[in-house]
Amino acid sequence: MTQRKTVRFIVEGGRATAGPPIGPALGPTGLNVMAVVNKINELTKEFAGMRVPVDVAYDVETKDFEVNVGIPTTAALLLRELKAEKGSSSPAKQKIGDISLEQVVKVALVKKPDLLSKTLKAAVKEILGTCLSLGITVEGRSPKELQKALDEGSYDDLLKRYEGEWHEHPR
Repeated sequence: MTQRKTVRFIVEGGRATAGPPIGPALGPTGLNVMAVVNKINELTKEFAGMRVPVDVAYDVETKDFEVNVGIPTTAALLLRELKAEKGSSSPAKQKIGDISLEQVVKVALVKKPDLLSKTLKAAVKEILGTCLSLGITVEGRSPKELQKALDEGSYDDLLKRYEGEWHEHPR
């Protein structure tokens, strides 16, 4: 029976190197570190500029490896949508930008495997909570206002357009 081990890293999407933390962790394993780094970069390039969790599972004897990429944080995905570096230090007073509700829906679809929400509407409300804590307005309004509007059914037509994608995404 072969033994498998897993090592977890947080890397910048598409920019992993053989330096720390990957090189020192994998060097002693006998794995081809550059092959692992290249695979990580290939699988994380769509998350360029974002910190992404990555698991490298490998067979101790054969040195075969598999790279599994996690999903960046909700905050990181929202900041990418906004093209911002970081959230507001005082989100109640200082707003860092405005995004569309459609952008919030897209983040909810990407984050689905990590969310506890059972419906797209609940997931969007969850993402709106993160918008609130980052100082992001949505369509010029407070995320709290949009959460209330969602509860009242104001955006049901928009959500219906994405329901199919919600059900396609794995959990």
